Amino acid sequence: MTRPVLIVTGGSRGIGAATCIMAAKRGYDVAVNYQGNAQAAAKVVAACEAAGAKAVAIQGDMASATDIIRLFAEAKAALGPISHVVNNAGITGKSGPLADADTAVIRACIDVNVTGAILVAREAARALTANADAPAKAIVNISSAAVTLGSPGEYVWYAASKGAIDSLTIGLAKELAPAGIRVNAVAPGMTETDIHALSTGEPGRTARIAPTIPLKRVASPEEIAESILFLLSEASAYTTGVVLRVAGGR
Repeated sequence: MTRPVLIVTGGSRGIGAATCIMAAKRGYDVAVNYQGNAQAAAKVVAACEAAGAKAVAIQGDMASATDIIRLFAEAKAALGPISHVVNNAGITGKSGPLADADTAVIRACIDVNVTGAILVAREAARALTANADAPAKAIVNISSAAVTLGSPGEYVWYAASKGAIDSLTIGLAKELAPAGIRVNAVAPGMTETDIHALSTGEPGRTARIAPTIPLKRVASPEEIAESILFLLSEASAYTTGVVLRVAGGR
């Protein structure tokens, strides 16, 4: 039986890495996209292979149209026709009030989180539509609880960028439904990943926010990955155009 082939952008760390490894355990072959940390991507590939999957690490900047197109081409060449995509790559930029934000930080965030994500979705639409033999095809975009929280004093530009992902999800789901391609999104709340130290510049952010969450804790990457895998799977076969909030009640 042919295994489904999954691309995960930003798959070398955090939620992306957890999704790659969980997908491998559940029968997918996996293309692990990464931007700069080849060692981290190699570890994810090794974990996927240990679970019995074929896996490949593919470098690419998800703000670059050229890299995005190459990612899909290399994933297909290595693993076969693409059937599933997790549109996960994203950045925040250093946290702070909008009035203090540097224009370059805002532009970089939009380039990856909006323009890049739309281009990934475009290539996913092309690849999945062309894969007529796949029995099931799905795209999961990664949004954020920040869309409705607004992230005041932290990064309202990031919240705005993820609002675009919700709109993308709704529109693309309707557009691709006749082709049998489902499009959904997961909107994680506070999750224990290194994005807080590497991107926001606030390593202690999770500890600061946790008491404000109704469940009184942050999520693990694996908890978010569970929701992503649900929306990729045929367990959600009649679900499309949905933004699933996984935010501990926040």
